[in-house]
Parts: sequence; structure tokens; C-alpha cells
Amino acid sequence: MTGVVQQNQRDTLRLAMSRKMIDQASGLRELAAMQARDSVKVFTVAGGKMGVGKTSIVVNLATALAKIGNRILILDENQHHNNVSANLGVKSHYDLAHLIKREQSLDQVLAKAPDDILVLTAARGIHSLTQLSAEEQEWIIKCLCELPIDVVLVDTMIGEMGHVLPLSLASQQVLITVSGSSKSITYAYTMIKIMSQEYARQDFLVIVNKVKSELDAQSIYENIAKVAKQHLSVRLEYLGCILFDEKLHRASQLCRSVVDAFPASTAAIEFKRLAEKLLRCSYSNQYSGGVDNFMYRLIRTSHLSKVKLSV
Repeated sequence: MTGVVQQNQRDTLRLAMSRKMIDQASGLRELAAMQARDSVKVFTVAGGKMGVGKTSIVVNLATALAKIGNRILILDENQHHNNVSANLGVKSHYDLAHLIKREQSLDQVLAKAPDDILVLTAARGIHSLTQLSAEEQEWIIKCLCELPIDVVLVDTMIGEMGHVLPLSLASQQVLITVSGSSKSITYAYTMIKIMSQEYARQDFLVIVNKVKSELDAQSIYENIAKVAKQHLSVRLEYLGCILFDEKLHRASQLCRSVVDAFPASTAAIEFKRLAEKLLRCSYSNQYSGGVDNFMYRLIRTSHLSKVKLSV
């Protein structure tokens, strides 16, 4: 009888240990999933003036990042015909507004581009996020958090000088795109000034686009950095430059990224280098990674989509 009792005790102990191991394994999987969600990097590519090549930079960085193993989501806020979808040769039949209203599922509003890049058109719906109930907001966040992605790239719309867009304020890191024109430089500096003085953002990456030489690009960056150092409390980091390359225009005509269409071109090689550098850049502790943290910040700032500040 004693032997039976002891055997039962051993069986009970083994069962308890087995359940504990299962619970621990489940807990570890949940922790790993949380860490994976928090490790998602969110970058907004912003440019204060039409024609600086912002969308081209988004498309080609996305392709370069995807080709080194990253799963990419692009949030496209542009409404003009030459947007991300057009540059990647895909059609977006639905957008964020359809998802918010639950008229379409997440899978239906996502356009699938080459290299498994996902594109979500977000021109409509951003400013309405604050009007949703807490339950509706959590549902949207949960939908986006379930996407298996590593990097989010945001292509912001071009606003008037003095407009601050919520997608820029919500992102983990902002990439300011500037070309060699005086207006582009003025607009870029103004964006940095407003986001730093009005919204306490201190860290910015700078990409110089459409220049003839690296020396020209370095000179443009140094001029902006010099003025910013004198008048603003910001930290600028030079990410790099994209030189004039006719292959970029040719790839756009083909509705493909230059990284995909002409991988040996000067522009493609530079985009690959920029993509690797982008993943290594530092981040402010003020802006946590992860889609959920990005969405919480976006909801808090989405009412600013139609606010204009004095310059």
C-alpha cells in the first residue's frame, strides 16, 4: 500500500513539474514574442518640399532592407499619383480608413509588393484615430501588431511650410530628406526647428539626395548642421547621400526600385549601404520601438494632422 502511495506521489510530482515546464515554455514564447514586437524599428522619411525624392528613398530603402532579410511594412501617406504603390508596380484598392471602419480586413487593405514588402495606404484615416473609442483603438493596434515585420518605413505627405505631420512625431526615428536647392534646405531646417522647439524631438537623420558629388552632399549637410547647432538643441546625424543616377529615373519608369531593377548601379549600391547603416544608427530612449508604441504615439498626435504652426 505504501508503495502505491509513493508511486502516486511521484506521478503527481512529475505531472506538476511537466505543467511547470509547459508554463515556463509558454511564458518564454510570450516573452520572445513581446521582445520581437518591441524590436520593430519605425522610420519616417520626411521632406518639406515636393521633388526632393522622398518616395524614391522610401521605396529603395525598403527593397534594400528586404534583400538583407528584413520584413518591411510601408505606410504611405501620399495621395498623388507617383506614390509608393505606383513606384513598386502594385495597386492599393483599400486604405487605412477602410480598416478603421472595419469595412475591409487587414489582409485586404495591404498591397503586396516585390520582396514581400507590404504597403498600407494611410492618407485617409490618420486624423480620425483620436475619435475612436478606446476599444476601437486597441483593435487597430492589435491588428497591426500581429503583422510579422521587422521595419516600418513611413512616407509622409508633403505639407505646407509650418505643418507638422503626426507620423513624423510618432516615429522612432525621422529621416530628413534634402536636395541641393535653397528651398529644400529651408524647408528641411524649418521641419527640424518646429519638431524640436514645439515637440521636443532632438534626434534627426539627414539624407542628401540628387547631388552631383559626395562633397556637395557633405557641404549641404554641414551648412544645415551648423545653423542647427547655433539655434537649436538637436542632434543631427548624416546618414549619407544619393548621387544623380539616370538608372533611378529608368527604374521609376519601369515601376520598380533601382535596387531591384539595376542592382549594380551607383544608386543601388549606395541604397544598400544606407540600409545597413540605418539599422545600426542610434535611437533616443524617448521613443521606444515596436508597432504598438508607434501606434499609441500616433493616436496621441493624430489631431495635429491639420494643425499649422507659425514658423
